[in-house]
Amino acid sequence: MKGTLTFLGSGGSVGVPMIGCDCAVCRSGSPFNHRLRSSALLNIKQKKILIDAGPDFREQALRQGITTLDGVIFTHAHHDHSAGIDDLRPLFYNRQVPLPILLSKETAADIEKRFFYIFHSPQSQQQLTLQLLAEAFGEVDFEGLCIQYVTYEQGGMSVNGFRFGNLAYLTDIRHYTADIWKILKGVKTVIISALRFVPTALHFSVDEAIDFAEKLQAEKVWLTHLSHDLDYLQTNAYLPHHIRLAYDGLEIEFE
Repeated sequence: MKGTLTFLGSGGSVGVPMIGCDCAVCRSGSPFNHRLRSSALLNIKQKKILIDAGPDFREQALRQGITTLDGVIFTHAHHDHSAGIDDLRPLFYNRQVPLPILLSKETAADIEKRFFYIFHSPQSQQQLTLQLLAEAFGEVDFEGLCIQYVTYEQGGMSVNGFRFGNLAYLTDIRHYTADIWKILKGVKTVIISALRFVPTALHFSVDEAIDFAEKLQAEKVWLTHLSHDLDYLQTNAYLPHHIRLAYDGLEIEFE
């Protein structure tokens, strides 16, 4: 069974263009250099699953014509991946049944604290239901879909990556253990964050992302969570042929 993944956003935490920046990429007229905050929409077995709802989710949903969802997966609680949770309300209105959310215990604790007005009011508790990942690594049934997941660390925060069939979605990865390879073995398509060419404390560089993907022996690699340091055409010219920069609106297939 084939599925599709659409990149709703491919940018880093501040997006591209960045406020106050006059660099060539931020001034670029190319749509490939205009990046909303990282998020994706999965279509699998007639299910629509959102991966992360950041501060640009409202714009992303309107742009892509998203009117319904069957579930939401949060990779972690950082603002650029979770700040749009309040904009999930209209999707509940279209469902009239709670919207399921899959996330780790750590992510749930952080989100419930920051968005206390959502999770600690009787009305909102009827709109969202949380399904917690039981362990750091494993497999879970989420809305009838078998999903495998891994855990890694970014700046002291626990982050989850997910495997859907032969596709893996690994954003905001920085430090990981060898356990990750067991679940990711055999993936053919990898989506992985690569903020810029220079390594940072919180993100892979482009070359580090390439090295990680090579260890997986992935056939196709898409880089996401991109900063304004990465011009679309220039960076793609540098990359191996099977590794490309993602862009907002890009749709890919997987099995």
